[in-house]
Parts: sequence; C-alpha cells; structure tokens
Amino acid sequence: MAKVNIKPIGDRVLVRHIEEKEQVRGGIIIPDSAKEKPQEAKVIALGTGKRDESGKVTPFEVKVGDRVLISKYGGTEVKIEEQKFTLVREDDILGVIT
Repeated sequence: MAKVNIKPIGDRVLVRHIEEKEQVRGGIIIPDSAKEKPQEAKVIALGTGKRDESGKVTPFEVKVGDRVLISKYGGTEVKIEEQKFTLVREDDILGVIT
C-alpha cells in the first residue's frame, strides 16, 4: 500500500476497512451497494491527541497497525488515490482485536 498523505488532528484516527471475503450462497451474488459496511478496520494514522481540561494531551489507546472494531455508522469516509478510508474519533473505536 502506498503512503497516505493525510494526518488526522485531535482525537481522530484514520482507518482502512478490512473487507470480508465475498461469499456466494445459492448462486446469488449480493451487489456492493446492498452490503453492510464492515466494522473491522486497520489503524493507518493517529491524530495529535485529545486534550483534557488542564490542556494535557491524553495518549491514544490504539496504535498504528492495530486491528480494531469500529462503530457501524461512525466516522467520515474519505477516498484517497482510489482507496477508501474512514476518519473516526477514538471514542468510535469499540475494541482492539488481539
């Protein structure tokens, strides 16, 4: 994968969805427009960090390369050089897959 030229700010995290392998059941192929957005993603880049009331930057609980579960409808989708990414707040990350 090519280097991504986007740097999230604040508590935002750039992720790339991990596509599930297409399964054909009974000879029926489900079109892309009818498929649900996958919830599993890989962390590509981290923002600058969230600040608490005293102005101190809180460290992220995830790191670049982590596989995570994200909220189904959270985040903003972006397309960079024909690849789809999503910018989500760290709060939209439900957990890290180990």
